[in-house]
Amino acid sequence: MKVLVVGGAGYVGGAVVDLLSQGLYDIHVYDSLLYEEAYRREVPFTRGDVRDWDRLGPLVQEADVIVWLAAIVGDGACQVSATEARSVNHASVETLSQSTDARIIFMSTCSVYGAQQGVLTEESPTNPLSVYAETKVEAEAALANSNALVFRLGTLFGVGDLYSRIRLDLVVNTLVARAHTRGALTVFGGDQFRPLLHVKDVARQIEGALTSEVTGVFNLGRQNIRIIDLAHQVRSHFPDVEMEVRDIPFEDQRNYRVRWDHAEEELGFEPHFTVDDGILEVKQLLLDRRIDVDNPRYSNCGFLVSKV
Repeated sequence: MKVLVVGGAGYVGGAVVDLLSQGLYDIHVYDSLLYEEAYRREVPFTRGDVRDWDRLGPLVQEADVIVWLAAIVGDGACQVSATEARSVNHASVETLSQSTDARIIFMSTCSVYGAQQGVLTEESPTNPLSVYAETKVEAEAALANSNALVFRLGTLFGVGDLYSRIRLDLVVNTLVARAHTRGALTVFGGDQFRPLLHVKDVARQIEGALTSEVTGVFNLGRQNIRIIDLAHQVRSHFPDVEMEVRDIPFEDQRNYRVRWDHAEEELGFEPHFTVDDGILEVKQLLLDRRIDVDNPRYSNCGFLVSKV
């Protein structure tokens, strides 16, 4: 099976390529290396922008399955240039949908739900509160009539692989980094919910979907948790850390819980990694001083702002 992994050098892509490299797949990675300085994995690789169809198109035509991970990810990162975000996150996917009948496995986000009460299913209305979420809703619509499987991912955490950069702008990873480097955690409000999911469980589900014929939209998550409860969970691994809770709400107004039983029933989805697993992975990286937490490349928004 020829598998084209678009965005295969990124946080999710690294975990995906690691896993697929262990199987009988003919993998090709396409990535712009926006946050990377090099790509050293021993797999076929093409460096390019997803909007460069002269470069990407022939690879799409050769593929049996296209795993589309490429995007400008996150509310803040998309705000740096909304025009850029819309062209990468939506327009390129629209071109993809019009150019191939191949199987597409596409990464969306539970951020499309915005702020809503109750536990949400794939049938719940979307309520995008940012350019990022809007572009994902638009991309999903562009794929609606294609041979596509769409995963709305919960907030990711943990370490995916040895090569790709870790993201320290995701709530679990962020809290661990702050606990380690500052010795203190400050939580604003804290009653907002997020569904969490380990990055390696995303990779496992993508691999499992390669031979599936199921199409449609599926939520993926491991645990719905309030931010305040997550902060306490992180603090349990750093007993000397002080924690302050402020009533002032954080500017990020998203608040949602989701169900993923549809993926369990239709796709056999079964996450393996716990939140504590992810906390310990990131903590060990920091204890071993293997990353420079002050480097902006570990934050999508921070890095893009530093390049402006």
